[in-house]
Amino acid sequence: MNTMNRRGFLGTSAFATALAASGLPVIAQNGGDLTIAYNVPVQSWDPTTGPAAVNPVLQSIYLAVFDRFVGQNPDLSFDAGLLTDWGFSEDKSQVHMTVREGVTWQNGDPLTPDDIVWSLTRAAQSETGNPMQFVWSKIGNFQIDGQRITADVIEFEPALFKWMAFLTAFVLPKDYYESVGSEGFEKAPIGSGPYMVDTFEPGAYVRLKAYDGYWGAAPEFSTVTIKFVTDATSRVAEVESGNADITTNMPYEDYDRLIAKDGLSGQAVPITDIGMIFLNDIGPMLDKNVRLAAHHAIDKELIIDRLLKGYGVPLSTLEVPGYAAFDDSITVPYDPERAKALLAESGYSTDNPVKFTIQTTKGFKPKDYEMVQAIVGLWRRVGIEAEIEVYEIAKHYELRATDQLAPAAFYNWGNSIGDPSTSTGFSMFGPSPHAVWDTPDLVEKIGPLFVEADEEKRIQGYKDVSRYIAEEGYVIPLLQYVMPIVYRSDLNVAAYTSGDLLPQAVTSV
Repeated sequence: MNTMNRRGFLGTSAFATALAASGLPVIAQNGGDLTIAYNVPVQSWDPTTGPAAVNPVLQSIYLAVFDRFVGQNPDLSFDAGLLTDWGFSEDKSQVHMTVREGVTWQNGDPLTPDDIVWSLTRAAQSETGNPMQFVWSKIGNFQIDGQRITADVIEFEPALFKWMAFLTAFVLPKDYYESVGSEGFEKAPIGSGPYMVDTFEPGAYVRLKAYDGYWGAAPEFSTVTIKFVTDATSRVAEVESGNADITTNMPYEDYDRLIAKDGLSGQAVPITDIGMIFLNDIGPMLDKNVRLAAHHAIDKELIIDRLLKGYGVPLSTLEVPGYAAFDDSITVPYDPERAKALLAESGYSTDNPVKFTIQTTKGFKPKDYEMVQAIVGLWRRVGIEAEIEVYEIAKHYELRATDQLAPAAFYNWGNSIGDPSTSTGFSMFGPSPHAVWDTPDLVEKIGPLFVEADEEKRIQGYKDVSRYIAEEGYVIPLLQYVMPIVYRSDLNVAAYTSGDLLPQAVTSV
């Protein structure tokens, strides 16, 4: 069954040998076993610290093992997670949270409000390495009364409870973690989610087994093997050969071909991920003419049509349709003549091009490298000569966190809660570890919005900031992604707008 093919959307190996040697089944099994070919490997089993914690793609695997404070449905609406009730006091001076009863950790210990408080306190401490520490540090002085927790608001964060359903918002077991330490937890992680880590081979695969004591609905498949297959062509081969039951993020021409085959089905799901180019405030990017020329020179419609087979939505801001601060009146049109004129004002031309490096992944997202190749070709026509540097996604996080990205760097930005603070805000606010543009004008414009209590004023403020960013050329948004998923036709796969591919949300037809 095709939930959405290309027409519908536009209108609305060596690896196998290694697995065999490891003892894993090479052929996907029916019944209680599920095999997924995934596009990024797990690098850490602490979903609250380090660069991996803010990798949107890894959240699916983390969500199989761990629970967040607040849950989220496929349509991005919020639901009870480990908290069943939450909110601010009327004067915004306190928060209150009620902890779900009857939850156990995967070692059998009960999950208590102490675990919630410990997880929030730990996340707020800079020394623990939580990339979103500056969110979690805005509440403190916790008090526990039965299952109810209250805390003081140290600094008002409008999106605090939305963040509790997003990056790094996982609850970890206080007693177990403190007894085994960080190294022990990496070797034997436990959560409160539907699956437990059974076997983990770094860079190769993780095998999960269902946790019988899970508080929610039991997953259908008792065993899930997630193979880490970073090469898109290899992921296609995995599902086409039957070595995997599900895969995702393959080239769209392969998606169209695969879903036409007997025994396979698929969905092309518009998700909240944004393809973008970070611009760093170094070298030639300090020249506004160069920044704007680089943006005007990109034919996004052509790239989506030719490389992505029409699967994508062109963007001019870091807000997508459905985000709270999306404003479709903000546009940066394809205009190569305008790009040439801007470059000429700064003394550049096709005979005397401006030169810089653009970094990109290759195979992490469908046609990521090919898109950058096409962009470099379009740039060359107007007087920009860019050299492509390929790296793994982990390297991107390392360089971004230390503000060492090249003048231009292609990236996939995820924002499954749709709040502008988690897209335009953190990606463009210089003090954030997720931003590389550090000029004081943006700091002054975005900073007050993080604490703005008037919701209407806050959202309008982000729309105004988005317009300013577009006018100044501080970032190059490209497109909203459509995520292709291919799977056995006897499976149902719940499509999450967040881009999550959850093994617990897979059932048999």
